[in-house]
Amino acid sequence: MVSSPPVRHAVVVEDDADIRGLLVLVLEQLDFVVTEAPDGLSGVEAVRRTNAELVTLDINLPDIDGMEVCRRLREFSDAYILMLTARADEIDRLNGLDTGADDYINKPFSPKELQARIRALFRRARTPAPTAADTGQSDELARAAVVQQSLLPRETVRLDGYDVAGAFRPSRSVGGDFYDWYQTRDGMHFTFADAMGKGMGAALIAATVRAVMRSVADTPAIDAAFGSASATITSDLDQSGSFVTMFHARLDSASGRLSYIDAGHGLALHVPAEGAARRLVSAGPPVGILDDQLWPASELDLEPGDSLVIVSDGVLDAHNSLEDFQRNVEKVARSGATSDDVCAALLELAPASTAEDDVTAVVVRRKPNAGL
Repeated sequence: MVSSPPVRHAVVVEDDADIRGLLVLVLEQLDFVVTEAPDGLSGVEAVRRTNAELVTLDINLPDIDGMEVCRRLREFSDAYILMLTARADEIDRLNGLDTGADDYINKPFSPKELQARIRALFRRARTPAPTAADTGQSDELARAAVVQQSLLPRETVRLDGYDVAGAFRPSRSVGGDFYDWYQTRDGMHFTFADAMGKGMGAALIAATVRAVMRSVADTPAIDAAFGSASATITSDLDQSGSFVTMFHARLDSASGRLSYIDAGHGLALHVPAEGAARRLVSAGPPVGILDDQLWPASELDLEPGDSLVIVSDGVLDAHNSLEDFQRNVEKVARSGATSDDVCAALLELAPASTAEDDVTAVVVRRKPNAGL
């Protein structure tokens, strides 16, 4: 008989109901049993009552502030404390950590980054992945793996002046990672997404997302197309209690102009031929979190020699900090001779022997001599 993994408890101390709901969803996807607290005093009591292993703690609370909550928790609890705040100055950061917090993240935050930081906190106590309890579960994982592989594009992108590649390595338990692309008259469209969860449910949601995103390809404006697609997807997500992070982009190959929308993904980097790489920030939360959400489109110009690199949170999980992650991804992007080489090296940043999640990468590189 296979024993069940131990139950882990988390407490979310946050006065904003929408942010609190997002935090609960993110933590439940990491298999925590979550207790909500809208203020500091109830948060302290919730941690005491549940003996929680993890606390996410807002600094600005309606009764006592997060600093005081952290001090009180440290009188009786050794839970990991992850502090969240909209105040980004360094004094707050140092004060929070001196008070006894284990890590710190600024609002607005990416769910991927939050999950990666939580995994890093618990990495010292990492346990082997549980095996399938029965043959039925094994069969479901096998079917989900087939669905997941079928979502990857079969056609190779052949754009004059560009080198495009993607790579995917599944984890032991199937998730909802996928990427998709197709050429258009003016260039190409591509989508990078992760349906939160594991197994057949996540794979089927990912398949729905792929189909819906392809169905809006003829909508002229990317923000209108994405808004229409997200409205369709949300109904399915409501039924499953899930959400999807996405990076969707359209490339005009002649000019190098890239229009994109990042819905809670936050793991795309623009690596210019000259100058430092920059991470493209999310335009809003993942699809399925808030009703009637709109995501504004952004643009960047891919100049000759520039690259766009998008990875899954499996790569982020392999790093101890966001800074290490960005530095290593940039280094890999600059060292590969081709986009295929870069994708292979990106997967190696999260070795298969230790990775707990799918690892996926897409690289769009404009060749140095493009346009000449």
